[in-house]
Amino acid sequence: MKTVDAPIRIDIKNVLVATDFSPAGSAALPYAGDIAKRYGANLYALHVRPPAVNPMTQPATWPALIEAAEKETKAQEQMLREAIPWMETKTIVREGDLWSVLASEIERNHIDLLVVGTRGRTGVRKFFLGSVAEEILRKAPCPVLTVGPSSESEFRRGQISEILCAVSFTPEMKKSVEYALSLAQEFQARLTMLHVITEPKACEIVTPEQLKGACEHLLREMIPPESEEWCKARFVVEQGPIAEKILDVANRNKTDMIVLGAHKPSGFPGAATHLPIATAHKVVSHANCPVLTVRG
Repeated sequence: MKTVDAPIRIDIKNVLVATDFSPAGSAALPYAGDIAKRYGANLYALHVRPPAVNPMTQPATWPALIEAAEKETKAQEQMLREAIPWMETKTIVREGDLWSVLASEIERNHIDLLVVGTRGRTGVRKFFLGSVAEEILRKAPCPVLTVGPSSESEFRRGQISEILCAVSFTPEMKKSVEYALSLAQEFQARLTMLHVITEPKACEIVTPEQLKGACEHLLREMIPPESEEWCKARFVVEQGPIAEKILDVANRNKTDMIVLGAHKPSGFPGAATHLPIATAHKVVSHANCPVLTVRG
């Protein structure tokens, strides 16, 4: 993979945060507010609920149900505004399928960043309203910041000091490296570039030390020389289970944000990221900081 172009400030004009008002979903709200404030972006807060009236509902009850839904909408909009008091928030409450509504709002409001909270229970590959987050990671046309239940980073207070960018040596990774570099420049944060080697094949003719050395060289080549003026980069090569190593390095460095790359959808959920979906889920659900997924 060639060196990325010299980074420029990420152009984030519109941020959308989605919540189901659960503790996990609500945890994402302050992160979205902090990013929007930092970049001077518009902030949209979205809640999607089931339709008040459905084909099984008796027509005679529709007026009362609609009236109750309207009152609930006003209450939910107020809850969204109160959750991020330091930002002027454009609240959106819609009925329908979550992804369909999300896709519509992303397009309508020209969203540059989507923020979602995740439940991330161990052993369960479903988070944020079931398996919808998997669909979000596969289909969202913009970067997605997922805030897991264990997020306790400095970023909660509006500051990013440590960024970890986990990379594979594929063309799709260029975009995520650019985001990691630009965020490091914006927040004057230290950047760790990490590549994890899985078990080497039996036919490998190089030694483990030689392989690590070659990988570290490739990592260094990803960073433009001029970035040394503002970015203190570290280059780490680990060997073992990918998710465990990413989490281990993140915890060791007290990372405030993990950046992962993502492939374009290829027809099945497991193809969403450059990591297997189970690995990506493990990182998101166990990380002590938000995880930014950037499509290639």
